[in-house]
Amino acid sequence: MKFTKMQGAGNDYVYVYGFGKDERGIGDLVRKVSDRHRGIGSDGMILIDPSDKADFRMRMFNADGSKSAMCGNGIRCVGKYVYDKGYTTRTEIDIETEAGIRHLTLFPVNGKVKCVKVDMGVPILEARNIPVDYEGEKVVDLPFSLGEREFRITCVSMGNPHAILFVEDVETIDLEGIGSRMECHPFFPERTNIGFVQIVSPADLKMRVWERGTGETMACGTGACASLVAAVLNKKVRPHALVHLKGGDLEVEWYPDGHVYMTGEAETVFEGEWGCI
Repeated sequence: MKFTKMQGAGNDYVYVYGFGKDERGIGDLVRKVSDRHRGIGSDGMILIDPSDKADFRMRMFNADGSKSAMCGNGIRCVGKYVYDKGYTTRTEIDIETEAGIRHLTLFPVNGKVKCVKVDMGVPILEARNIPVDYEGEKVVDLPFSLGEREFRITCVSMGNPHAILFVEDVETIDLEGIGSRMECHPFFPERTNIGFVQIVSPADLKMRVWERGTGETMACGTGACASLVAAVLNKKVRPHALVHLKGGDLEVEWYPDGHVYMTGEAETVFEGEWGCI
């Protein structure tokens, strides 16, 4: 199996083109490949194929083998992959995902894509559609108990669920302790990603993320978008801000038409062939 390891803001995945529709055994394969000690090492795997609905199709799997509908950093790398390898010559392309079709604008430099802007779609705010176990319409600044600890959360889906917590300092929080427990809380029937967000200024957010099925990662594109949306809903920032993550910065803007746009770099790390299936 030929693969390419790529990263966007430090969020790294193993990319495979032409895997086909058969997903039997894919969970075990992803777990082996993602293992940072015995495998290639990654936050998961992304499969790229032709699509009859868009230009290309992507399927994303977390490091634990579970499937996810969307990955913001991953889809930027998909855009770079198909352009750099000559599968397309266009700089405006559509990608089919489990969360719907996403439009990408590619910015090549010397024949290789350096940066990608993604139309991440309209954020889902209705509680039942995120989904969360809540009878109200939206979860905005909602008190939330986790054992003896009390938090306030805002929930957003960008194709996958996110719970956003605003904190004074993202560097001092117990990310693993809170994230691992909150991810699997019954309030989130499909589990959730957890974003810890510090407001730096009306145009700057600092974020750390606990990703569903993976743990802490260097960055999360959908999480950066969800963080901006949550911060705007709570009147903490303007609808255009820079999100600072451990792996790099992402520019996120919530347009008046409701769509969220994310811009960031994409990079190829190395290529190889995996034979330990």
